[in-house]
This record gives sequence, C-alpha cells and structure tokens, in this order.
Amino acid sequence: MKKIAAATLAVGLLAGGSSHAQDLGEKAISMRLPGIVFSRALNGAEKEAKVAGDVITLTSQAKRDNFRDPDGKLSNNTAPILLAEIDNTKPFTFVARVKPTFHETYDAGTLYLWARDDLWLKVAMERDERKSIRVVTVRTTGTSDDNNHDIAPASALYLKISSDTKTVGIYYSADQKTWQLVRLFKNDYPAKLWTGISTQSPVGDGTSAVFDSMALTKESIKDFRMGE
Repeated sequence: MKKIAAATLAVGLLAGGSSHAQDLGEKAISMRLPGIVFSRALNGAEKEAKVAGDVITLTSQAKRDNFRDPDGKLSNNTAPILLAEIDNTKPFTFVARVKPTFHETYDAGTLYLWARDDLWLKVAMERDERKSIRVVTVRTTGTSDDNNHDIAPASALYLKISSDTKTVGIYYSADQKTWQLVRLFKNDYPAKLWTGISTQSPVGDGTSAVFDSMALTKESIKDFRMGE
C-alpha cells in the first residue's frame, strides 16, 4: 500500500439540522482520502475513525446497529456511519475493500446508500447465526428487510455499489476482477444521495473494520449482470 500524507479531518455541527440529524448525532466533517471525501458523520463516526494513509479503521462500540424492524423489537439506529455526497441524477460507482473483525453474531463492516434514516441500503460482510461470514444486504424503505447471501470466499472482500441513474447494482469480489451480483433493483432514491461506510456490533461488545482501496467515481459499470 503506497505511503501518502495522512488524511485531514475537520468537524463542525451542521447548521439548522433536522430532527433526524439530531437523533443520529449528525455532523458535517471533511475527511479526505484518495478516491473519496467523507463530508457527513452519523452517530459519532468521526470519533471512531482512525486514518492512516488511504486506510480507515472504523470502530463500533457495543450494541451498535442500523435496522428498522417491522415490529420494532430489534430497531436500532446507533451505528457509526461516514458518508460522501453523490448526485443521484448522474451515474456513480463506489467500491471499497472491507476487512471486519468478528467477535460476535452480526458483527459487520458495511457500505451504504443513504437518503435519510428510513430510506437506505447497506451491503455487509457479516457473521451469521452459525458463525459463517456472509455477504448480507438490508434495504430499508420505512422498515428494513434482511437478506443473507453467499458465504464470503475470503477474509476481506471488495464491495461495490453502482448506478446508471435507473438501476442500482450491488456486488462483491475477492480479487476485484470477477464480480458476483448480489442485488439489482430500480433506483428510486432522491437526487441528493449519500454513500459511505459503517461498522456494527448489534449484540456484541464492539468490533472494528478496516476499509481501503476506496473509490467513488462518476460513472457506472457497463454490465449490471457481470458487475463490470
């Protein structure tokens, strides 16, 4: 991994924040890394992030998650999230290599699409109930669904979210050459949208995940079935 100057981080309160922003401890930040600039932090994420060159280690404290349970029993919106603004009227692709540390069930490192606290999507490397590490997606429109996908083929994976403005595709890869489709759906998110990273430990005592090789570009993949 090439050596570069450490990222700079400046934090300030958002002016005139909404009730959602207050609930989520939202702050405006400037966290610059090669390929992406995070400008928004939820739930104190800026305090949980350690930056070294082009690598972020993001920590989740105990019992942190982001999930809106249909019956409310498991609802939790406390996971630390770092976000970068995107123009959803134009194509985009966000990719990052994710290497979580797993201590307990549902510990995970995640990528996000975020519109507001009741409209978002995450794709994760997550430990399941049988202690397998899986690719998992959760799509929230008011309430959250929950989808367990393939068992992860490696201890670190490249995760990718891409849109051509009409379609959103979610993918993973062990080598950034062969991509596996996870989820494909209509892009019905608003024009102002955010993408980013998070870590969670819903039932555990906390964990962390390492994110590197991050790139947010203003173009979409060409083949939504192959992820290329």
